[in-house]
Amino acid sequence: MEIHLGKLPFDLDFHPSNPLVATGLINGELHLYRYSNDSQPQRLLNIRAHNESCRAVRFIDSGRAIVTGSPDCSILATDIETGTTIARLEDAHAAAVNRLINLTETTISSGDDDGCIKVWDTRQRSCCNSFNAHEEYISDMTFVSNSMQLLGTSGDGTLSVCSLRRNKVQTRSEFSEDELLSIVTMKNGRKVICGTQTGALLLYSWGHFKDCSDRFLGHPLSVEALLKLDEDTLISGSEDGVIRLVGILPNRIIQPIAEHSEYPIERLAFSHDRKFLGSISHDQMLKLWDLHELLNGQQNATGNHLVTTDSDDSEMDVDVKAPKPSKDNKPGQV
Repeated sequence: MEIHLGKLPFDLDFHPSNPLVATGLINGELHLYRYSNDSQPQRLLNIRAHNESCRAVRFIDSGRAIVTGSPDCSILATDIETGTTIARLEDAHAAAVNRLINLTETTISSGDDDGCIKVWDTRQRSCCNSFNAHEEYISDMTFVSNSMQLLGTSGDGTLSVCSLRRNKVQTRSEFSEDELLSIVTMKNGRKVICGTQTGALLLYSWGHFKDCSDRFLGHPLSVEALLKLDEDTLISGSEDGVIRLVGILPNRIIQPIAEHSEYPIERLAFSHDRKFLGSISHDQMLKLWDLHELLNGQQNATGNHLVTTDSDDSEMDVDVKAPKPSKDNKPGQV
């Protein structure tokens, strides 16, 4: 299924229990769609959430509301039934809000262009943690619930680990030559995988965050989005417009599984039941892919794409193919 959004999308999120998907656009609009297997998606909401672009979108309160973040430094909560504003935090950050993620049923986290990460109580509509974790924009975050730690990546080339219990930045990696753009945890929490501007995947071992243990080359351009499929496999979205299935330890590009022509992938997300993979791209399209068909298609493909790996780990594969040169600059954000 394809939805032409009419403007460049920055983020998408699926409802936690219903067949609904939301996306935020460069013109500040928030769109909400209902989808099904046997009909075209139906647009339920189209509201001007922000005067500037709508960079971040997340469902909260069991899906009854959507929060959005913007370069205007505000965070907005919108009722999904009526489209009316529930609350607006005008000066939620001192800089542009670039990322939002869910932590618990009642908390979310936001990251801004100055490297600040905040945690919000959605019931009290107040900030309960604040971390000056980075020097450049927050590109992505992920939450480790059992240890109450929030991991962030940044354009400054570092990975941070913030403790919600201690309300402090617990550790931060050494500066990488690459901007870090995306992050997932894998191998039952033993590995942290970061996508970079040059297309490398950096692998960090849990508890040893100062420097990556492995550097996995295989994407020709920047890795803008990562989704964990299972503990051994992830799905990547790249600047070259290709969505790939990627194995971790051993590291390999298993198969390209979908694409947006040559337009950069901006975000990826799973539907609540994992029947669909959602992707947005610079082609102004929201695409909903049947995940079962994508994965069955790759199983019928012959051979794997072997790639270069710089490794400190005996589990890693060995280099057989060099990557294509990457672009010097990441497309600018609005």
